Amino acid sequence: MTEPTPGPRPRAALAMSPDVASAVLDPESRAALDALCDLAPAVLDTFTTPAARAVLADTELLVTGWGCPPLDDDVLRAAPRLRAVVHTAGSVRGHVTDACWDRGIEVSSAAAANAVPVAEYTLAMILLTGKRVLESAREYRATRARADWLHTPRTVGNHRRTVGILSASLIGRRVIDLLRPHDVDVLLHDPYVDEAEAARLGVRSVPLAELFRLSDTVSVHTPLLPETRGLVSRDLIASMKPGAVLINTARGAVVDQDALTDAALAGRVRAVLDVTEPEVLPRDHPLWDCEHVLITPHLAGSQGNEWRRLADTAVLEVARWASGEGFQHPVRRERLAFLA
Repeated sequence: MTEPTPGPRPRAALAMSPDVASAVLDPESRAALDALCDLAPAVLDTFTTPAARAVLADTELLVTGWGCPPLDDDVLRAAPRLRAVVHTAGSVRGHVTDACWDRGIEVSSAAAANAVPVAEYTLAMILLTGKRVLESAREYRATRARADWLHTPRTVGNHRRTVGILSASLIGRRVIDLLRPHDVDVLLHDPYVDEAEAARLGVRSVPLAELFRLSDTVSVHTPLLPETRGLVSRDLIASMKPGAVLINTARGAVVDQDALTDAALAGRVRAVLDVTEPEVLPRDHPLWDCEHVLITPHLAGSQGNEWRRLADTAVLEVARWASGEGFQHPVRRERLAFLA
């Protein structure tokens, strides 16, 4: 019996910023995509030029990334053969529109891969702030002398600290997993997680107000939606324990930043902010110089060698789709409201 003749490779194109394509898709990843599909040589960062429209006319699969323009009705009319989108990053909100779902286009995302470094960053910050490493290092540098360690306050350390996780997102769940080996008590607030599921996760489900009142550290993993804007309110921040820590790796606008600024400047709470509103604070914003706040430049997500994880995930998804196997990490329209 002769082997069946393989079908033609799907026509595919990259749609993202060219700089993103160079960073995320190294030559080995590009070669892997080339082996799976008939990949157009150009990287599309616009869909409006004649050259882009010529590529779209034959494209069955788009491999997208940061900087991909929206796939609206006009674009989809120019791409009559488009059947799938594989995103090399997390959220697809910026480019996958209702028109895509109405057309029945299949969508995959590397959100699970991008969750890994965010969760690692979060775990590191939970442990570092629990030990008050940053404050101790700053004092040590200033004094060049070791403090009397036998007089360390009982509030320092990670033994039996209470960590509150706000939202059981992909990242929130991975943080919960990473906390398992540590002697901490984990609380969760997520209105879509019932007590049975919380028990399976190994956490205790609590109301939002209780999460903030009881936790030594609160880690925010809530997607930014109209109903979550300002969710971490002034009242919730005011209810936190003295010296408690707020970690935000989600979106800056989920937190009432003015309220957090007031509390941090007063020394009532500490904060680790990988995201702010706006994304880069004004140069004279008081949070920059607040000794109780660490601000990092949105680095928790994939960077450097972590981009390879995103690329590998996308290549595997393309391989599954091209073989008819279906995506391992599909994005469903009905679940989009719960994703970052």
